[in-house]
Amino acid sequence: MSPSEIEQENRLNNQPSFDDVRWSTCSLEDFTQLYWEQIAPCLEAEGLDPTTEKPTHQWFRDNGVRSFLAALRRYHDRSFGEFWREDLGLDDDDTTYTWATSDEQTIEALERFLDRRQSRYGLSTSSVDTLRTRLNLYVRAYVEANDTDDLLSPIHREGDTPAYEAVDACYAAFDWLNEGVEREYSAQTLQRVRRIVDAWYQHLVGRRVASMNPASGLYEEFKWETEDSPTPSLSAKHIRRLMQVATTPRDQLLVVALAGWGLRANEVASLHISQFNRDVHDDEVPHIEFESRKNGPGEVSILFGLEELDAQISELSEDETWEGYIFPSSRGESPHVTRDTIRNWFQKLASEAELPDRIEGERPSPQLCRRFWYDTYTAVLEGVLEGVEEIAAEQGSSDPQVVMQNYLSDARSRQLRREFMREQLAGVFTSEG
Repeated sequence: MSPSEIEQENRLNNQPSFDDVRWSTCSLEDFTQLYWEQIAPCLEAEGLDPTTEKPTHQWFRDNGVRSFLAALRRYHDRSFGEFWREDLGLDDDDTTYTWATSDEQTIEALERFLDRRQSRYGLSTSSVDTLRTRLNLYVRAYVEANDTDDLLSPIHREGDTPAYEAVDACYAAFDWLNEGVEREYSAQTLQRVRRIVDAWYQHLVGRRVASMNPASGLYEEFKWETEDSPTPSLSAKHIRRLMQVATTPRDQLLVVALAGWGLRANEVASLHISQFNRDVHDDEVPHIEFESRKNGPGEVSILFGLEELDAQISELSEDETWEGYIFPSSRGESPHVTRDTIRNWFQKLASEAELPDRIEGERPSPQLCRRFWYDTYTAVLEGVLEGVEEIAAEQGSSDPQVVMQNYLSDARSRQLRREFMREQLAGVFTSEG
């Protein structure tokens, strides 16, 4: 029976099948196509709307296609929720978050840590959501491996649990993640989970909630190699090429908004002049305000690109009918362009800049620009930590993150990150070659 006949039979039986799919060669575009061609028809056959009703993990399990989720996680470090929002471009109206534990004290400790992380590091809502997802993956593994959803009692200062039992429970959770055949989490995912879990426990120790950090030995216990599972992104050289071929204010601002501000394609498409706030205090920076950004309101700092913004606004202002949208539509159906238009403009620039057809298996896209921003920001955090190592030593600490969390004010911490980030972006967008 040919693949097309198999696919037809599967559709008749309302059963998706990925038996012949080579997951290691699938790009995110391929995953998107598989969703619409294989999963969506099955959802419709069950009376579900594939554009608004997100299939659950249980649905994938019941239909025998957990391999789709496992491959998505293994080869692209994507949860299905992230894939649903970022790649399918579908809305997720569920604003409540469901932790893998029902223990209220554990949930409170997790949320307090994330709130502190956001305020100390100035993280965006989407960045915090990513950290929450990684933490919850550990929580689920802990519950599964230890048959308890109470993560605090074993490490609580006033508890009587032996330290070795708390360590064993933590290691058991990572064994569950590391050894599950059906789970197949990438080494990169496991490393990221390990880092945030270590940070959470360290936070609890620093706040005198926990007596010890059971995750402190994970770095030596588990050796995950990540060379075979890269996360594709554009490089500084790619961004420079794009800026070189971007000869109009519109195209220059397009690259800045995607790679310099880290915005999503749909956010760039609907930008309005009213969202830009330049009237700020001396210790603040101009920013873009969003009434609704993924899970709620948000702000994006503008550390670079005001000149490109002004150039675009100056050109648009010559039209007396301009309604304030930074990328207005010329078709009249909508006052601003669509996400697809932004992607088309970007693809044209990428072609003119002669960027590679594939970067680690993915075509150059606005999303890879956003990943460039995140990679740059990660490098900035590392640079800031290196800069405070001397202070850490003076405070008798071998970990500069302790200084960031306990000795630098929120304002000073933000200032340091912004200074480093501004320098990095300026170096990319203003340098030649």
